[in-house]
Order: sequence, then C-alpha cells, then structure tokens
Amino acid sequence: MKIRPVILCGGAGTRLWPNLKKHQAKQFINFGGWTLFGRTLERIKSPLFDEPIISTNHKYIKNVKNYLNKHKIKKYKIVLEPAKKNTGPAILSSALIKDIPDEQALIILSADHLIEKVNKFNQKIQNNKKFLTNKNIFIFGIKPNTPSEQFGYFVTKKRKKLNSVYKFIEKPKKQKAKLIIKKGGYWNSGIFFLRKDSLINNFKKYQKKIFLHTWRSVLKSKFKRNTYYLNKREFLKNPSKSFDFAILEKTNDINAIKLNIPWSDLGSWKEILLMFNKNKKKYFRKKNIFYRPWGNYINLFNGNNFLIKELNVKSKGVLSLQKHFHRSEHWVVINGKPKITLNKKFFSIKPNDTIFIPKGSIHRIQNPNKHNVKIMEVQLGTILKETDIIRYEDIYGRVN
Repeated sequence: MKIRPVILCGGAGTRLWPNLKKHQAKQFINFGGWTLFGRTLERIKSPLFDEPIISTNHKYIKNVKNYLNKHKIKKYKIVLEPAKKNTGPAILSSALIKDIPDEQALIILSADHLIEKVNKFNQKIQNNKKFLTNKNIFIFGIKPNTPSEQFGYFVTKKRKKLNSVYKFIEKPKKQKAKLIIKKGGYWNSGIFFLRKDSLINNFKKYQKKIFLHTWRSVLKSKFKRNTYYLNKREFLKNPSKSFDFAILEKTNDINAIKLNIPWSDLGSWKEILLMFNKNKKKYFRKKNIFYRPWGNYINLFNGNNFLIKELNVKSKGVLSLQKHFHRSEHWVVINGKPKITLNKKFFSIKPNDTIFIPKGSIHRIQNPNKHNVKIMEVQLGTILKETDIIRYEDIYGRVN
C-alpha cells in the first residue's frame, strides 16, 4: 500500500505582511517561476506516494485547483474547511474521508515548506514505514544549523531501534536554544508520519470533542468534483487546536525521524533573504546592477509587493540619511559590520543580524571598516521605486 500525502494548504501568511491589508499566502508567493505549494506537489510525484489529499478553505480553492492542473496531478481529493480551526481538526478531517483504509500510512505535509535532497527525505520515509502501528506517531526533525527562535524543538532518547521523543520545547529564546542543541535537540518540522487508525485512536483518547465533531462534519459533508465540503455546523463546534497541542503534547508514543538536509518553512523575511542569497546565481542579471558613490545594489527579484535586493557598501561608504513614504524594509547582514542609524538610535550589526526599517523612519547604513559590507534587503509595499527616497544628509551632495 502506497503512502497517502495529506497537504495542509490553509495558511494565510500574515507573519510576512503584518502591515498590509492585502497579503499573499506564503505557499502561493511567486519566488521567480516557482512557489512552495508547487514544489510540494512536485515532491509527491514519487512512486512512494498515492494520490494526495489537500486540506484548504474556500478562499484558496481556486488557487489549489489551478496548481494541481499546472503540475499535472489529475487524481486527488480536496477537503474544504468551512472555518479555520488550526491543524488538529484539519489533519483529522482529511484522514477521515471514506476512501482511506484504517491501516493506511499518511504523511502530513505543509504546503509551505522548502525541502532539498528529496531522495534522502523519501528514503527515510520508506525506511520507517515498517515501524508504524495503530498507536504511534513519527515526527520529522531537522538538525539545526543555528539556534533559531523561530522553531519549536524536541529531544529524544534511544529506544530499541527508534528515537523516542520525550520532550517538546516551543520556540525557546536563543540562549536556551543553544543548550537544547547541545543536548541533541532537533527542530520540529511539523511533518508527521502515521497510520489512519493511530490518528483516530489518539484523537479518541485525548481529544474526544474534536474527534466527535470532526467525524460528524465529514459524515455530513457533501462531495462534488473531487471535493469534500465539510459540514459547517458540526465543524464550527470544534475548538481551535494545533495538532502539536491537541495530540503530540499528550501522547507518549512519538518517535523522531532525524534529517540532516536543507529545510526551511520560509516563515520570515530573514529566511527568504538567506534563500535568495544562497541561490543568487539563479536570479542575477548584469543589467540589474546599479552603481552608486557608496558601492552598488543589485535587484534580484521583483515580486508582488516586494523587491529583493543585494546592497554592497564599499569601505568608508556611507548611504544618505533617508526615509521612505511608501515602503518598509528588512535587512540581513551577510558580510561585514555596518553601522546603522535608525531614527535616534545608533548601533553596529554583524553577519546574520537582522533589522526592520518601518515605513517613514529615518535611517542610514555606514561602512567604517576596511572590508566591504553585504546586506540582503527586501522592500515591502505597493510602491517600490527609487524615487521614494527623501534625503536629509548625504556626503555625496545628493540631498533633496
């Protein structure tokens, strides 16, 4: 029996667009001819997997169908949620549809994860399939490359041939994250591997209310054109709970599948900027280099309401003291130690540090050192033009 992928595709992506009324769901953002949802659909084309189940909502149904068509996935099921109730009810409702046998192995995937070395990922799935039971749950862990505050962690102990998870830590502070990594902690990827009967048994044991109302919402659902329209009245009775909180923090039968591969949920502009920096060759065009007295900048990708740039500030280079009316900016330092002015604050930042420049704030970059400074920048807004610069001071005589 092949493994059935369940793809969670209901996220709104609000973390990336905190000040914009109209924002794009992260899984559908065009990053230059590709999207995270598209990459996810390509991953499940392996012979290892059966036809997918997509969990989404009315807002994204058209997008989902367009992508399924674009990536030539003809056999699928869509489970349409009438309201957002977090990942607990979303995962359970997708597994309860009638064409899934009780012993079916399910892989729960997020539509907005970027996974490299896919063959290695799939091999791990294949190797652990034989250990699935009607009670246990496997969770994929990613070996951390930095003590990030963006992710949850877990720690394990060896039990027979498996890595048994005995503790979850939800988004710790940087110092605590360092200690967790020293103890062998892994990032919680949010990718789960389990059988349908295990999912049912765990919800019946730990979340009876969610099981009852989700089961009824599926039982009373309407099926049309490969889509299950869940019963709204029953589904709304569910509490809003994540799968982690509803099940993982309750059950003791959790094992880890440890991965040491490039992975990201691109959940922040820092991660997105680091991704563009890593893949610069794919985006670089000579015609997009613009020289300035302080160095140069390169426009790497102009997206929908965002622009990705690389700034290179030469030794002793100083950008003008400036502000913007129509855009905010996120910066990540790649090389060098620039001095930053942000309104009335003055400070130095080092490689891997980030800074947010709110719309309308007065700011400047200076490079007082011998080595060049390289900063990745994303501009956010509906107007992203070089004319949106008001200069207050400039050593090169460019004050407005």
